[in-house]
Amino acid sequence: MQPRTSRQPADEQDTRRPDDDGRLSAELAAVVSGARRRAVRDGDRQIDTAHLLHTLLESDPEVRAVFAGGPQLARLLGYLVQRSIGYGLRWQGTVEDSGALPVVTESGDGFSPVASAAVEYACRRAVRRGDDLARGVDLLAGIVVDRQARAVEVLVRAGIDAGDLAARVDNDAKDCPEECPEECAGECAGGGGAVC
Repeated sequence: MQPRTSRQPADEQDTRRPDDDGRLSAELAAVVSGARRRAVRDGDRQIDTAHLLHTLLESDPEVRAVFAGGPQLARLLGYLVQRSIGYGLRWQGTVEDSGALPVVTESGDGFSPVASAAVEYACRRAVRRGDDLARGVDLLAGIVVDRQARAVEVLVRAGIDAGDLAARVDNDAKDCPEECPEECAGECAGGGGAVC
């Protein structure tokens, strides 16, 4: 009897998984793993920022505390749940890309280009804070820094200002090191741009 699943040749298999990143706290690795399951369940090829935001909100109390109370959070979760049946259907089969970098259709780590950049931002933010491991609020900061991210589109639809949220998360650039180059200063304040 033949196996039901097809096997990829070893050179085509992606052996890295985004939740295996040693720079993530155990809680954040669990969030990435949950986002991966959500992406598979939704029929998406990659984990995007909306998957990450949805899973962060469900599992991280520190991230939920950043939002202004129950009604705002409930409305946001409602929009995220509608992704697979509503407006998010137009995202199926497309790559989340902000246009800041050349389009990459397949990411070696399972993330969309924007989600991958958000995770990298989170890890660098943790290092700037003096921590070896990125936490959920670090990832939230990485998600909202790119105004073209799908998660930011969901925030806007839910009536949440991504700029205000970024300012709350970054607390007016207090995580920016003193030696932060001028070109990074806007990002450290939640305004986008290059990562320190």
